Amino acid sequence: MLIARSRPEDAAALTRIALEAKRRWGYPEGWIERWAPVLTLTPDFIRSHPTYSAIVGDDIAGFCALRLCGAEACLEHLWVAPASAGKGIGRSLFLHCEEKAREAGSKLLRIESDPNAEGFYHAMGARTVGREPASMDGRERFLPLLEKRLA
Repeated sequence: MLIARSRPEDAAALTRIALEAKRRWGYPEGWIERWAPVLTLTPDFIRSHPTYSAIVGDDIAGFCALRLCGAEACLEHLWVAPASAGKGIGRSLFLHCEEKAREAGSKLLRIESDPNAEGFYHAMGARTVGREPASMDGRERFLPLLEKRLA
């Protein structure tokens, strides 16, 4: 596996991975459609945010993206294609984001997570510091807010 800077022309492939990964958790298709704008990467987004793809063979197996704000960085995206899940790609991407955030001078990495990914982020050393209300169709839901100190 190689982790490389994503290219603007990868936007459609990255969007497809984000949507497929979100679907893997069994959400209703109507919710996926409503989340599509947040899960859609554009060439401009890739140009303006540090975005990295995990390449396996000739395929993009996952990707991550950061928003850098001085002493803090935010993990904007971290998605792994369902066919590549469980192979350490998410871990490698997360570690890559940590490294890039540190190189940019960030001391803290913030994450707004899908509830299904909270355990992964805990395993990566992040801690839950709050919850953001995210109700859907009258169903009460919360998005975990996590942080990881970058030493």
